[in-house]
Amino acid sequence: MTGRVEGKVALITGGASGIGEATVIRMHEEGAKVVVVDINREKALKVAEDINGRGGSASAFVADVADEESTIAMIKHAVDTFGRLDILHNNATFMEMGGVKDLTLEGWNKTLAVNVTAPFLATKHVLPIMIEQGGGAIVNTASVSGTRGDYGLAAYNAGKAAIINFTRSAAIENARFGVRMNCVCPGGIDTPAMKGLTGSSSEPIPHLSVAGVGELPKMDAARSQQVREIMAKAHPLGRFGLPVEIANTVLFLASDEASFITGAAYIVDGGLTAHTGLPAMM
Repeated sequence: MTGRVEGKVALITGGASGIGEATVIRMHEEGAKVVVVDINREKALKVAEDINGRGGSASAFVADVADEESTIAMIKHAVDTFGRLDILHNNATFMEMGGVKDLTLEGWNKTLAVNVTAPFLATKHVLPIMIEQGGGAIVNTASVSGTRGDYGLAAYNAGKAAIINFTRSAAIENARFGVRMNCVCPGGIDTPAMKGLTGSSSEPIPHLSVAGVGELPKMDAARSQQVREIMAKAHPLGRFGLPVEIANTVLFLASDEASFITGAAYIVDGGLTAHTGLPAMM
């Protein structure tokens, strides 16, 4: 099937890399005009230029999604540029890693600001537009880390759990206006951030910090490969997910194919959370 979001306008935050970039591409491939929002101007412009070079319609916008004025400006930019806004994908993220006793208040607050407050602000300010248009679709990037606990990720776990229930609440409030709201909960996805986490990339990760340290400690190649293999094998499918596999889910939830789905948290994790964690017994 093609043209699944033909004629619609989609705004994707964190759209310059990973899941966000993959979603921008899939939205374009299925007929949408896209607004690529990211805090990294150079990368956002490149993604938008690539889409325009393929004959699509894309515009880049730099925003701090945890800031209300910046959020209002990005939504206004989308409407001013393309005349409407049909799809919002709240995908930008930030994570401070560390045990609870080591987390900084600044890191805790920033993690919650980007993962919870930012989707709230974007949703708050896009709802009047979608309601006036007669409907729309909002998809939040949550995580399996919002359904389970992880060692050293208390702030991220709290933020992703919060956005799942925020999605449910906002969905039931606005269903009668034709606005659907869902979230996708990825497992381990092979994004630039995951490559950085597992030591297989030397690129800095601006949306990740380690309490009391800052940047992630470096790993040698052998240790990096070992970590990647352990994390991949934790998924029953035996591998990391690909950004496009999450983007495909976002596309589905944003399309009319999902017209009777709202308030849902879609688990896309290669079977990770289906497993009790006990070893095989036969």
